[in-house]
Amino acid sequence: MSENAGSEELQSQYLTVNLAEEEYGIDILAVREIRGWTQVTRIPQSPPYLLGVLNLRGAIVPVLDLRLRFGVAREEYTPTTVTVIVAVDGRNFGIVVDAVSDVLDAADSEVRPVPDMGTTVDTEYLKGLIGVDERMVLLLDVDRLLRLHDRPLEAAA
Repeated sequence: MSENAGSEELQSQYLTVNLAEEEYGIDILAVREIRGWTQVTRIPQSPPYLLGVLNLRGAIVPVLDLRLRFGVAREEYTPTTVTVIVAVDGRNFGIVVDAVSDVLDAADSEVRPVPDMGTTVDTEYLKGLIGVDERMVLLLDVDRLLRLHDRPLEAAA
């Protein structure tokens, strides 16, 4: 029997993305694909952060700009701007971010709770923080981020 037999720790993987000088992690199990930025079809009277919809192999997918959703100033899209397609409750959504960074492997014990503080990001959409070298990665709770807004997305689509 090995020394580590009883001490196996749960590991998770996160796709890390950049947004306004910050790094966010999205649970890799929710990520369906990463697409370069392409124009979307705007839906009238939708919230400003809901950019519109795109046709993804016959499925209509709502696309939101995470900068606008978090109240961060919008910047021009560049060649590194991507749409990350994520699945929540069996539905696909597109999340526009500045760039994709890496895949982060982290032990669940490394995830720290989000401190209660005033930030530009609404912390109810964060499920924790992970320290990586000298930087922090904010872990997004995409289920909560997108599920809370099903009604506006449904009404707009």
